[in-house]
Amino acid sequence: MSVDFSIRDHVARITIDRPDRMNAIDTATQSRLEEIWDEIEADPDVRCAVLTGSGDRAFSAGADLKDDTGMSGEDYWRSLSDTGFRRISVRQSLNVPVIARVNGLALGGGLEMAMGCDIIIAADTARFGLPEAKVGRLPLDGGMVILPRLIPRNIAMGMMMTGRMMPAQEMERHGLLNAVIPADELDAEIDRWVADILAAAPLSLKAIKAVVRNTGEMSVHDAYRHETPELIAALNSEDAEEGVLAFREKRAPVWRGK
Repeated sequence: MSVDFSIRDHVARITIDRPDRMNAIDTATQSRLEEIWDEIEADPDVRCAVLTGSGDRAFSAGADLKDDTGMSGEDYWRSLSDTGFRRISVRQSLNVPVIARVNGLALGGGLEMAMGCDIIIAADTARFGLPEAKVGRLPLDGGMVILPRLIPRNIAMGMMMTGRMMPAQEMERHGLLNAVIPADELDAEIDRWVADILAAAPLSLKAIKAVVRNTGEMSVHDAYRHETPELIAALNSEDAEEGVLAFREKRAPVWRGK
């Protein structure tokens, strides 16, 4: 299989396993990734997901240009909305926290996948870029519309218009990355972030992600009044009572996701 997928102790781990192709995404790999996000979304036992690439050279080099889909650029662009935005880069329905473990190059669709995650942890050897214009393509999986919202506009424009690769340290300065870690410490850092996420109430995390995602274009007052099912579920949950009780009793809370 081109993607390794497992769930253990509430954590889903997804590894793009095409190291000979720099973990580039062909049609079969993309289809499998979409299935995996569907599975995670439907599984209430999953409280965190980690996405990465196999090996130490690349998170993902983006679309596999050797894969002939037979689609025109316009067909591909229209297919994103026609298929319900199932890709992690533009997906709106997944409320589980997702961590991108960027172990090497994150180019094109690889960077766009990372941007679709909530937390990005990168090795100090990682580099980032959107080189599509150099091969007559466009960063269609969210790059053109998401990157300028996550980092300064001119930095994003420079990346897209030149195809230049940016080192992890510079992307951290621009606010895209949560942490840059020596490559041999990357897994330990990921484990720390996963542990912190699992220590938080799962319904609270889902509500936070849903509210942030759905209110980004609203005024502050409209955003505050915006009601999502995840928000109401968290406010009325048993876990909301358990968290306060555990604090008073000076013990770790036992989350039930209810």
